[in-house]
Amino acid sequence: MPQETEVKLKVEVAEAARERLSALGARMIHPRHFEDNVLWDDAGHSIVASGRLLRLRTTPSGAILTYKGPRTVKEGMKSREELETPVAEPDRFREILEGLGYRPIFRYQKYREAYALGGTEVVLDETPIGTFLEVEGEPAEIRRVAHSLGYSEGEFISESYAALFVASGGWGDMVFP
Repeated sequence: MPQETEVKLKVEVAEAARERLSALGARMIHPRHFEDNVLWDDAGHSIVASGRLLRLRTTPSGAILTYKGPRTVKEGMKSREELETPVAEPDRFREILEGLGYRPIFRYQKYREAYALGGTEVVLDETPIGTFLEVEGEPAEIRRVAHSLGYSEGEFISESYAALFVASGGWGDMVFP
């Protein structure tokens, strides 16, 4: 299965991150857009308990179903299997999931824009708990790009947005007011 390897980096000011990306020659591949993400599981929470994830993401351009396998963390970088597929009718797909016994367990929202930089994809996520860069690619390229953005390995974040939300004292869903 395809592997996703990434780190998150905390950003104090979104516009400063955009300026730094531009100065480094990053090329925008997806302009800023809204995302609504819902994680699904069964009543026994068997997906989460096994370290996996099932997510339905809705954006203005469509919906994507994502499966992520159990994660590993090495040198501050999170890596896991990832499979994605477009969903033509997200409302109907939600009904199918519910018919199979799955229920929404966590919802999180963000504004995202994506860039290509070197051999990585860098996304800028503005969330209800703050702004983050995510750098995805091969480990050596992730380190190189993170360093060029002014970050050290000690600043790498490998936690999910759900875990960061709970750690920040959040409860319920991570949505904008």
